[in-house]
Amino acid sequence: MIVRTELEKLPAALRAEISAAGIDVGELYDAIETALDEDLPEPRPGEMPPEDVTSVATIPIDARARGDFAVREAGVVAGLGVAALVFHYVMGDDVEITDRVPDGTRVQPGDVVMRVSGPTRGLLTAERTALNYASHLSGVATATAAWVDAVAGTRARILDTRKTLPTYRNLQKYAVRCGGGVNHRTSLADMALVKDNHVVAAGGVVPAYLAVRTAYPALPVEVEVTGLDELRDLLDAGCDRILLDNMSTDQMREAVGMAAGRARLEASGGLTVDRAREVAETGVDFISVGALTHSVKVFDIGFDLA
Repeated sequence: MIVRTELEKLPAALRAEISAAGIDVGELYDAIETALDEDLPEPRPGEMPPEDVTSVATIPIDARARGDFAVREAGVVAGLGVAALVFHYVMGDDVEITDRVPDGTRVQPGDVVMRVSGPTRGLLTAERTALNYASHLSGVATATAAWVDAVAGTRARILDTRKTLPTYRNLQKYAVRCGGGVNHRTSLADMALVKDNHVVAAGGVVPAYLAVRTAYPALPVEVEVTGLDELRDLLDAGCDRILLDNMSTDQMREAVGMAAGRARLEASGGLTVDRAREVAETGVDFISVGALTHSVKVFDIGFDLA
């Protein structure tokens, strides 16, 4: 049975750590509750609470154990604090978390990144939800680190996008930072990003840029271009951040020369990690990668009772 520990009774240090990572603890608490409801939903009035029938049948009620979070592959871990919160939600203060490595740590197969001790039934009830968070977020961090490594020594920084799983945006963007990447805008209100449909609606890249600059004078503005003529026009208009969409390596190199430091340039569209260094060596400032979040492979972490 899940204790469903109240938010205020979860460890204060853990809540503070998660808040410091830019994650709303209240929203995360609600998400954890919803996730666990998929396994053991709260009963309707008059119904008996559902049980983890396998654990109830095989494990004595007073049994206690320790479980190790052990990684099965090389990569970068993230989301271990979120996983720890899941265990505390299920078992309250009747659980102990030890030997947790910091998020952002590079690991090798067999490394133990967190140990959890408590009632055996509770450990196994919380296990899958905790692993789902940690495995997914470690996958994002690991994918990001691969891109960061590929461009090491160049000026290019790896950016995420808004192509995130619904309700997972802040978690995924946190994992990108754990992997060494940089966050692009978090919401539509953080900055203006003028894309092709905005350009069509406004009648051109310069009218679109000027419209945003007039409406929101203090807001950062980035404009997407598909050709060097549009880039030249925007540079003349004073735009200081420009997205180069689906350009060839030669075009990007020429774009960097044209900008000559007047604007920061972001490469985007159809890029792969194998091509990352080639793109970075053109001199662009950023490389944005939707795949960091929208199609990432989960990272293999196991939970093994000791």
